[in-house]
Amino acid sequence: MSNIARVTREGIQPEISRPDPSRIVAGDPVHTTWNIEDRDGLYCGLWQSTPGTWRINYVEWEYVYIHSGHSVLSDADGATTVLKGGDSYIIRPGFSGTWQAVETTLKDYVIKG
Repeated sequence: MSNIARVTREGIQPEISRPDPSRIVAGDPVHTTWNIEDRDGLYCGLWQSTPGTWRINYVEWEYVYIHSGHSVLSDADGATTVLKGGDSYIIRPGFSGTWQAVETTLKDYVIKG
């Protein structure tokens, strides 16, 4: 195994999933995940969601870089953060609210427990 890994979807079998039905607020979002790294409490890869809204509750740190699309994170108090292509954010443990994929959104993610 090399100590350098390219972040790409090429050659990686994607995982297809949906949010738990009890978390869905609107739509029928489909999530596609290309996991690149899963070791030592670090997870990274690419993730894509089709439009829809679901409840989220972060218990880990996540860094995201948005490649394309348009999503809106709303916290429990209603404050919103718009995510569009070229944006990067850190989502800290304890963030609770909703993720709305307004347009199909593709992101890089790095999660640290």
